[in-house]
Amino acid sequence: MTREYLNVVLKDHNAGNHIFFSTIFRDLKIDIKFQAFSSEADLMQYLNRKSAPVPDVLFMNYDMPENDALDCLDEIKSNERYSTMTVAVYSEQVSSAEEEEIFVRGANVFMRKPALYQDLRKRVNEIMAVSWQYHTCGLNKDNFIMKV
Repeated sequence: MTREYLNVVLKDHNAGNHIFFSTIFRDLKIDIKFQAFSSEADLMQYLNRKSAPVPDVLFMNYDMPENDALDCLDEIKSNERYSTMTVAVYSEQVSSAEEEEIFVRGANVFMRKPALYQDLRKRVNEIMAVSWQYHTCGLNKDNFIMKV
């Protein structure tokens, strides 16, 4: 049975980004249940709770000051419980080698974070539309890779 909403989680240390993403999700035609975390520790504490629903989509800022986003990605991808979760990593600026490593470590999506809110909104909408299609059609996320 397919739910009529998506569980979406954000990991970003910037409270302003929490507001941007929350506003974007609120305005989508897709029903979103959204939670935001400022640190890897808080995110992992939430994810490791047995009662917590597995998110459908995790947006993760690559440029976190206190830790390495790749280590967080490794921890998430090593747990079979999260195998159906789409992981979207975003950054304002990464090298092509870093971008490749993000995909090698298991991210489904890499988004270059634009400077303008309208552009961020457009890119997040694209990611969510494709995620919704995967969710409602039961497509295999193992082959889902996207760059925006």
